[in-house]
Amino acid sequence: MELTYTKCGDYLIPDLVLSDTKEYHIGKYGRLRRAYLKEHRPILYTDLIVTEKLFPHLEEIDTACRERLEIIEKAMIQQEGVTEALKAADQMAYMSSIHNRAEEIVLAELVYC
Repeated sequence: MELTYTKCGDYLIPDLVLSDTKEYHIGKYGRLRRAYLKEHRPILYTDLIVTEKLFPHLEEIDTACRERLEIIEKAMIQQEGVTEALKAADQMAYMSSIHNRAEEIVLAELVYC
């Protein structure tokens, strides 16, 4: 690997460019994972940044969390016997409770590990 430099005043600054210029869409769970890595796993966080694997990792975690959340919510709805009539009676209470419990599981399994 040969580095080139640009002279800026009395200093030589390396011409560094990123090899991966893809645009990543990082959602809520990807941002939570980044904050967790930064605060609790700084060596892994730095390694992911240096090897340019942070954004692909965050996008993968975000996608996996959303998919897993959907699967868990459907399983909980089926297991608890939530019917359309029950949802119509008090939809916010049942669905919010199921979503919150499923999200706790996903966060523990995929984000904070």
